[in-house]
Amino acid sequence: MTPRASASPPAIDDIFRALSDPTRRDVVERLSAGQASVSDLAAPYRMALPSFVAHLRVLEGCGLVTSHKRGRVRTYSLAPQQLKFAEDWLGRQRKLWEARLDRLDAYLLKLKEEKPQ
Repeated sequence: MTPRASASPPAIDDIFRALSDPTRRDVVERLSAGQASVSDLAAPYRMALPSFVAHLRVLEGCGLVTSHKRGRVRTYSLAPQQLKFAEDWLGRQRKLWEARLDRLDAYLLKLKEEKPQ
């Protein structure tokens, strides 16, 4: 295993792992419009409720969603502050690659200018 290059929180791995599943990404997108009950969230999927609840547990475990129970209804909400960790990491990667591509572009332009015609 390689050491971490930056001081990113250990939760970042869990966040990306949770977002690697299309069902969980869809749930996050749907919750961005507002909170929803388990039954509302599960309705579009053709899977057993316990299987769907396992997806919600993964999302809650990494902090992407929160839940509260009122009576018999459990409602989930998006926790956008956790998405900020992923956004920040992706932003750092983008800056790194943009800088590398800018250097490559400058190098290739230099080579083109130096090429004898």
